[in-house]
Amino acid sequence: MTTASTPKGERRRQALLEAAAELLVEGGFDAIRHRAVAERAGLPLASTTYYFQSLDELITAAVDLHGRCELARGRAMLDEMVECPRGADLLVELVLDQLLGPVRGNSDHDAEAVLLRYERLVATGRRPYLRPLMLELGAELRTLLRETLARAGAPLDDARLEQVIALVDGAVVNALIEVNPDPRAAARRMLREALEQPR
Repeated sequence: MTTASTPKGERRRQALLEAAAELLVEGGFDAIRHRAVAERAGLPLASTTYYFQSLDELITAAVDLHGRCELARGRAMLDEMVECPRGADLLVELVLDQLLGPVRGNSDHDAEAVLLRYERLVATGRRPYLRPLMLELGAELRTLLRETLARAGAPLDDARLEQVIALVDGAVVNALIEVNPDPRAAARRMLREALEQPR
């Protein structure tokens, strides 16, 4: 048994991982540095390189943890849906909740959460080590979205689902360059029109 696989080692590794995920949420990829993660976790600097072979591995693990938490929230929302939503507005919000995360009431915080989601996607282009993970998380998100739409009584085939995702992505990216971005509102407008079109 290695030190990292002991209960104490697992707790330390998890603390580092959670610290890295928190830094990712607060400041994006550039916030994840060995010293910052160790300080946030309250552990010695050397612990980051002991439990993670490289900064890339630590970043990947942080993205994985954060992405899985988002998927778990999406799954919980789906599990709580006991009846079909009535009306296009509710259907649109369901889709946006899965693609952008639920509204938390603070528009600045919501815009930051959306920005982080899209930073992860764009960063994959410059961080090829993230591609396998992002493809895996993307596939799981599509499955979750497909199930959500089916349960809502508005199933989409794969081609139409990809169109809906691309439409939301485009609306969000365009909105994020505005001075006072409201990416959810931009996506809401375009998505409603798209979902109202005959399938």
